[in-house]
Amino acid sequence: MGKLIKNHWARLIIITASIYQIAAALEGFFWPKIFWDFITKNLDGAVKPIPVLQIINLLLGIFGLAWELPLRYLAGTMIHRSIEARLVVYPLSVLAAALLYQGTNPALYYLIGMGVYFWGYSEGEVVCSEPWTLPKKGGRARGIV
Repeated sequence: MGKLIKNHWARLIIITASIYQIAAALEGFFWPKIFWDFITKNLDGAVKPIPVLQIINLLLGIFGLAWELPLRYLAGTMIHRSIEARLVVYPLSVLAAALLYQGTNPALYYLIGMGVYFWGYSEGEVVCSEPWTLPKKGGRARGIV
């Protein structure tokens, strides 16, 4: 049996969450609703008449998808290889998705993906320069390859 590569698994979870967040944002343009409207109506201004929260979710979903697939010009850069940067940026995606009624599922997927990324980071995993590859032996993987 092989060893579970957590950053590949987390990448698949985050890609799923990003696609779901984009779909939720597009659906939010047609049916604008804040998830927390049963508690307060103060947040309704974020979705109507100007769809600010939907646009933020759409941009964060596209950014997450571009970061995880990654786009050709982003692959191999320091931001692409950084698990720490992912653990800093993805909570913003969680917050934006959790505020939108249609985005509660992607928010949960992002949380699970972040947990798996943290698990991999705590075990010393690294994200390779070339997407979907394994680190080479003798690499700088903080002692674990």
